[in-house]
Amino acid sequence: MAPMAMMASTQGNDSIGTVVDEVVWVVGDEAILKSDIEVTRMQAAMEGMRWKGDPDCAIPEQIAVQKLFLHQAAIDSIEVTEAEVASAIEQRIEYMIQQIGSREKLEEYKKQSISQIRQSMHDDLRDQMMIQRMKEHLVKEIAVTPAEVRRYFKDLPSDSLPYVPTEVEVQIITQTPRISAEEINRVKEELREYTDRVNKGETSFQTLARLYSEDPGSRRNGGELDYTGRGMLDPAFAAVAFNLTDPKKVSKIVESEFGFHIIQLVDKRGEKIKVRHILRKPVVSDSAIVKATNRLDSIATDIRAGLFTFEEGASVISDDKDTRNNKGLMANRSERGQTSKFQLQDLPAEVAKVVDTLKVGQISKPFVMINNNGKTVCAIAKLKSRTEGHKAMITEDFQVMKDVVTEKRREKKLHDWVVKKIKDTYVHVGERYRDCQFEYQGWVK
Repeated sequence: MAPMAMMASTQGNDSIGTVVDEVVWVVGDEAILKSDIEVTRMQAAMEGMRWKGDPDCAIPEQIAVQKLFLHQAAIDSIEVTEAEVASAIEQRIEYMIQQIGSREKLEEYKKQSISQIRQSMHDDLRDQMMIQRMKEHLVKEIAVTPAEVRRYFKDLPSDSLPYVPTEVEVQIITQTPRISAEEINRVKEELREYTDRVNKGETSFQTLARLYSEDPGSRRNGGELDYTGRGMLDPAFAAVAFNLTDPKKVSKIVESEFGFHIIQLVDKRGEKIKVRHILRKPVVSDSAIVKATNRLDSIATDIRAGLFTFEEGASVISDDKDTRNNKGLMANRSERGQTSKFQLQDLPAEVAKVVDTLKVGQISKPFVMINNNGKTVCAIAKLKSRTEGHKAMITEDFQVMKDVVTEKRREKKLHDWVVKKIKDTYVHVGERYRDCQFEYQGWVK
């Protein structure tokens, strides 16, 4: 079977067919075009990505492997919700804006509006999330025993041992700046205006959400949140949302940990609800920030003077409910569980910047940060402990070593799965790629 060419006619006195694209691989019933490879090559170059081996061989192989995972994800009914995709897109855009300086500069660089950038990212990002979820599904049962970890590292040369980066434990006390009644009333008046416009039929709730909502995860989708259980929502938000019965009505204004909302029912399904919402966040004034930081400065002075401990201050004074009951100690939560130890890059950026200048036991000056709910808070931090970077030791860094062995097992599982999948899938590789040194065996049949 020869590679297939896609032809397009050029119109003129001498109308002839011109090859504009070419099918260079086929995986199952999916074609890989020459243009797919070129686009991937350009994107990789822009992001500074490097390839293992010859890019002319590695790029089409990577695309082919992705198609295998996507095909299996469809078979296994692996899902990624539109809300998850929208949230990931917004995070990616916000990161790009931070890197380039402003929304206007990003639009100028991309030669697209923010809306067009979102649309152009959507399918690729959805596929990436599907592939990642499929991989997680395939390796979810993998576990290693302590004996396997010890056996793996027993005869490993010291220069091959993993390096454990510097880790810190951090305690924090926060104060939330008070928002003026005038500012709260301004936000509520905006939400009342939105409700009035929807009730009068002047516009739709979805349109207003896309224009004005400050929830990046749902804004692109017209404010819509996918089916969600009560326990996954802010309690105040859930109390109002689960009492809605008429999809044509807009809720009263509700205050949550994130700001102020109006909510519209979409559907109920058992113990889950689908709603759309508009979030507006009051703006914190400079004077309120100054007042909160001054109070924290006084608290830090009292702690240094021995009037009370940082732990006592965190338990009684701090506004941060996530750390207050743990004497201010921050928790690092991940898919592997929870620990009090952080690498600096895993801390919130504002905390990491401050902590990196402290000695163990020192308390920082007050600083401003954005918390997990997107709110502006003021804080002081204490460096509870610091473990400098070092070569892993089985007695002190067992979890690090276990993670290394687990990741090796996962990589082997995924590699073996791809090789088997290649054997069970129709694959045609174009002539120019048949002499490539591929990472996976079996492409050329």
